[in-house]
Amino acid sequence: MAKTILVVDDSSSIRTVVGTALKKEGYNVIEACDGKDALSKLTGQKINLIISDVNMPNMDGIAFVKQVKTLPNYKFTPVIMLTTESEQSKMAEGKAAGAKAWIIKPFQPPKLLKAVSMLVLP
Repeated sequence: MAKTILVVDDSSSIRTVVGTALKKEGYNVIEACDGKDALSKLTGQKINLIISDVNMPNMDGIAFVKQVKTLPNYKFTPVIMLTTESEQSKMAEGKAAGAKAWIIKPFQPPKLLKAVSMLVLP
């Protein structure tokens, strides 16, 4: 059965690029435009991995990850932050919130897919 990945980014073009790369590898993809939208899509179904931007309107990626980690069905779901943020303090904040990896935009899809394959839950 295909694994499901939630992609959270306010840029529709980034969601498309990431989604296309993941779908080519056989993953199911759920897209959300910000943290608030993403939380509304976490309805109890199995999510094997979350890829989230940091800077988004309504609810940023770090606040979103903190919320995800409070949800019983998703507290162990690995999170990759995919962002333009490269400051060590922001990375530390993301890690403290529960992010397992940090990938800087612009990114190469093969690098993203390698991180996905290492972190995706069975």
